[in-house]
Amino acid sequence: MTIPQLFKKIVPFAKPYRRLIIYTLLLTVVGSFAAQINAFILRYTVDQINVLMVAKEPLSKGMYLVGMISIVLLAKEIIYALVQFGQKFYGEKLRIYIARDFSQSIVDRILTYRLAFYTSADNESGKLATRIDAGISSLTRLVQNFFIDILPLFANAIIALICMFYANVYVGLVGVAVIPLYLYIGQAQASKLTGFRRQMRNYRESKNNRIISLIDSILVIKSFVREPEEAKRHEKIQYEMTENQMATRKTSFLYDSIKNFVEQIAVVIIIVLTAYLVLSGQITIGAIMFHIMLFNNVSAPIRQLHRIYDEVNDALIYSESFFEILESDEQIESKGNYKPVHIHGDLELRHVSFEYPNGTVALKDVSFAIKPNEITALVGLSGAGKSTIINLLDKFYEPSHGQIFLDGVDLASYDTAFLRQHIGMVLQRNHIFKGTIFENIEYGKMGSSREEIIEAAKKAYIHEQIMELPKGYDADAQSLSGGQQQRIAIARLFLKNPPIIFLDEPTANLDAIATEQIKNSLDAIKKDRTVIIVSHSISQIIDSNAIVVMEKGCVVEKGQHEDLYANKGTYYDIFSAMANSLNLNKISRTLQSDER
Repeated sequence: MTIPQLFKKIVPFAKPYRRLIIYTLLLTVVGSFAAQINAFILRYTVDQINVLMVAKEPLSKGMYLVGMISIVLLAKEIIYALVQFGQKFYGEKLRIYIARDFSQSIVDRILTYRLAFYTSADNESGKLATRIDAGISSLTRLVQNFFIDILPLFANAIIALICMFYANVYVGLVGVAVIPLYLYIGQAQASKLTGFRRQMRNYRESKNNRIISLIDSILVIKSFVREPEEAKRHEKIQYEMTENQMATRKTSFLYDSIKNFVEQIAVVIIIVLTAYLVLSGQITIGAIMFHIMLFNNVSAPIRQLHRIYDEVNDALIYSESFFEILESDEQIESKGNYKPVHIHGDLELRHVSFEYPNGTVALKDVSFAIKPNEITALVGLSGAGKSTIINLLDKFYEPSHGQIFLDGVDLASYDTAFLRQHIGMVLQRNHIFKGTIFENIEYGKMGSSREEIIEAAKKAYIHEQIMELPKGYDADAQSLSGGQQQRIAIARLFLKNPPIIFLDEPTANLDAIATEQIKNSLDAIKKDRTVIIVSHSISQIIDSNAIVVMEKGCVVEKGQHEDLYANKGTYYDIFSAMANSLNLNKISRTLQSDER
């Protein structure tokens, strides 16, 4: 990204704050003129004192001169302080507002993206968070520095240079001659540092992603006693970051020394030139300090040039990935606009194939129908494509080939938000938000009354357990057990009351009692709805009206339990394996002996 491209992207965010920008610019101009007053006062003071000394005037005249100059300087400093306060305040206000807009725009944007965006290896949570944070930070810092530091400095330099030329053309030419040399050195420094900064961005992304992964995997790490290995991995990144930082600092210090040397040479030339002009009677003695002070105002922004280049380069580097996220139009979910009055739940897949962004082929020419108000079970080994079908039915992904129909209408034509309002999901591990039980159930239908939420909890068979808690519905939802959290998710679904429900391993990883309790909740919610269930639970499968058997992304069998079992095909093998894993023969003997 180039500087013009970057500013073109920032302009839309700055446009709403035109007044702030105008106020800042006006105060910058006033402050730039005020910054030159000291040089004029100093020249006048030195020249007048010189006259008084030559004329041998009494001390009282000198003190009167000093008093008047002090009053003028004090008044100037008061005005200058107010101008600086206003300029910095408006500049900072602008930065804060634009930072807020950047943050909100990126959140609004990523919420519209397809699930594929989040599952991409390039968009892991740690990397994504680093890009967003670093992008917003560098962009807002650029805005802040432009209006608070860069703009005032360069305005001061331009006005100081004009004053130098007005006072003496030759001295002004010396000031101008230094600028291209400074710019060249600053540009060389920035170019040299760009590579280091890009590497640092990659290191930071990797580091943050690794820390998040470490926290998420802490139980496994400790159980296998792998703390030393994980520490070494982190140490490797830290050492690489340190080497990169040292190389960056070394380069910066070298170029800073060169720039300082050039500046001091220019000061020496100005002193020699002005001294010659004084001795030849072309200017007064006060002009020596006058020109040196003005040159300091010219060289001040040039001294800061490396920092300015740093800020601009940071913004260029980090804004690339930030705006890639903000402008990923191809990642936006297709919306559609079809909104029927009623959804019956008649689903059909016709020759559907699907390939994930990483190239994994999940489905191959899948065709089957799901009847409304019936329970359809998807059965197959892990990786058969069962969960992928649910993701396609909920429009999290779109088929690579083929079509999906709902009530005879292509699913792509449906308004996505409308469709999802009429679909409910219970997953193997449902997300419970940080907050109260009441807030988590209310998420199913925002604005619901307390009575509606309690009724939903009762239908999910969780109300009594909630009431046993000290804080009841105001208790922390994340402190509940896995089975209780699953029933909170089911209560959330009762509140939403959708006509279509997807159940993806809803009782996996739960103990037997919790599974039985969850089954009661699920049996209640299945009534008079279209239900698609993915499960390895025999009881869930045999309760289904229809079963679709999948293997390696293909549908290999369809039918009811009795017929499929009698065929002794893939379903028979899977069902037998499930039964053997439960040791049903021994369970049956135990139950029979108990009855006797």
